[in-house]
Amino acid sequence: MKKVSRGEANQNNHLEQDICIHIFTVSSAMVGVCLTVIGLIRVVITLGKADTLADDCLATDALLFLTSCLLSYWALRSRGLNRMHRVEQIADGIFIFAMTGMVAICALITYTIALPSR
Repeated sequence: MKKVSRGEANQNNHLEQDICIHIFTVSSAMVGVCLTVIGLIRVVITLGKADTLADDCLATDALLFLTSCLLSYWALRSRGLNRMHRVEQIADGIFIFAMTGMVAICALITYTIALPSR
């Protein structure tokens, strides 16, 4: 096993914190995006132009982003490097899954809104 110098360990720790900070900020912003789009979809549904399950899917996606945000915050607050790395990986995985879900939901919204005009 390769020995890691103190400087490399500090650099790796800084990189892990940097990733956690990015996940934290983007995840919290995506919760806001999800909630805004849910409001817009509810307006469209109220006007009677389309009915979709996208708002329910977005609520689930917002919870996934919130989970990722909280896990990345936990990783930032964690004292142990191994724990921080493990929690950061979980937060990263949930974040990627939620972003993939967001793309699928956008496709669903586009399909639902475009369908009545045909």
